[in-house]
Amino acid sequence: MLKILEDLVTLARERKKNPVEGSYTNKLLEDKTLAKEKILEEIDELIDSVEKNTNKIHEAADVFYHLIMYLEKSGIKIEEVMEELNSRKK
Repeated sequence: MLKILEDLVTLARERKKNPVEGSYTNKLLEDKTLAKEKILEEIDELIDSVEKNTNKIHEAADVFYHLIMYLEKSGIKIEEVMEELNSRKK
């Protein structure tokens, strides 16, 4: 199941190396302001959907996608985030 998240990271890294014209993923990876705006928008939508108990899964998926793109655009490696989370185990 987590392979899907790995695939998104791989997609982001491949698109950074080999951009695809007209790709939404590439737009996010090229424009940090857009990536930031989208992650904030998607988090708001997720919170709203949880509170209203509607469309939660769709909105959560949007948050994961946009967060991965934002991290990649910002030079934050998901592997380092996972290492940080692992180091917090008690």
